[in-house]
Amino acid sequence: MEKEIFTAKIEKLLYGGKSLAKIDGFPVFVEGGCPDDIAEIKVLKRNKSYAIGEIESVKIESIHRVKPFCPMHNVCGSCGLQHISYDEQLRQKRLIVQETISKIYGENIDVLPVKFPKNNKNYRHKVQYPISQTKVSKRIIAGYYKKNSHEAINIKYCPVQPEILDELTEFIRTAASEFNITGYDEKHHSGLLRHIIYRISDFTGKILITLVLNSEKIDKNINKFADKLMKFENVSGVVANFNTTKTNVITGKRFVCIKGDDFIIEKIGDVQYKVSSGSFFQVNPQTAEIIFNTAKEMIKSNIENPSILDAYSGVSAFGLQMKDIAKEIICVEECKSSTDDANYNVKLNNAENVTVINDDASKTFEKFVKDGKKFDVVLLDPPRKGCSVESLDYASKLSSKLIVYVSCNPSTLAKDMKYLKEKGFEPKYVQPADMFCHTPHIESVALLIKE
Repeated sequence: MEKEIFTAKIEKLLYGGKSLAKIDGFPVFVEGGCPDDIAEIKVLKRNKSYAIGEIESVKIESIHRVKPFCPMHNVCGSCGLQHISYDEQLRQKRLIVQETISKIYGENIDVLPVKFPKNNKNYRHKVQYPISQTKVSKRIIAGYYKKNSHEAINIKYCPVQPEILDELTEFIRTAASEFNITGYDEKHHSGLLRHIIYRISDFTGKILITLVLNSEKIDKNINKFADKLMKFENVSGVVANFNTTKTNVITGKRFVCIKGDDFIIEKIGDVQYKVSSGSFFQVNPQTAEIIFNTAKEMIKSNIENPSILDAYSGVSAFGLQMKDIAKEIICVEECKSSTDDANYNVKLNNAENVTVINDDASKTFEKFVKDGKKFDVVLLDPPRKGCSVESLDYASKLSSKLIVYVSCNPSTLAKDMKYLKEKGFEPKYVQPADMFCHTPHIESVALLIKE
């Protein structure tokens, strides 16, 4: 089969963005397919259980195939699903969650239709651009990575982020040489500017710019450069982050404000949030509101006036949304920057029933268990790898009624729900939400009730 060309139908999308075709019943994973396309597929590599292929040509286009709205769609590795109609993207994401849970969890769980934001363009309110430099002309390159590579490409226009960021990026590209600011060379670990990170508030329109530097200090050129950036009306602050490590980790641990404020204020629903450069916050405020409201409704419809443990709580994004339905909310987070913001946010929103604890989460949970403390609800919002077994054990011991699990990976969601079922928590339903529109990423909120 290898290197041969076959004609086959694209059956569906797979988690991660590839699509599935079958050649004589054998699964072939291909990029750029759209469900119901009839395509000529070249098989590039095969192992025992599947093959990798590429589309040579689409013989009959699916009714779901559309023209991508971004001119860089076929080059940039950021939004891989623009060639599929948005309605079909949502349908496929629901199917992915359903099939992943069924396969890993071992049973079918009710997966609701995907909720989506009002705007599926201009939604991205945190942007991280790697910076590099051409060898001969010394031109600064700022943009996302090319598909399946670690090569940055210039992005002059990105329709999934606010337009002002295109203008700022173009200014940085052209003005950097004026201040002798060089782009980072990953191979030789040289050059000053590694990344630009933007946070833009959907509430105020204000922008916080973080310059990630391959340096331990701020020199006068960076100071002058920051002065220039502050002349943009919407820019409220410029921060330096220092990262001299030879890794792909974007930021180092130390942040220093160069000019203006080192935070933005975001508002979701009736809650305002201070978000600093080093703190985590959701990329898409509209979908964040959908997820917050989903979690809130899960709790409100099952328990009146509950006590809630917001585990790994960041800036207390979820906890503060629950302030008007709960008698007590304990938010536990070990990142100091996030808990500083969380304490500010508690005061900002007059949330007297919200307490923020800055400590190692595992140690705090262990202490709660030893003290016999119980909560009606434990809310989990882990990273993509899911929760550790230790975290799930603590959650099952600390919750007397509900676990609300917010997930960005249906595979780890299914695995963790299976473990929690063994601890007595029955999954009731899963609500997916589209946080990263036109990408393969899928967010979900799951409700588990103690039997």
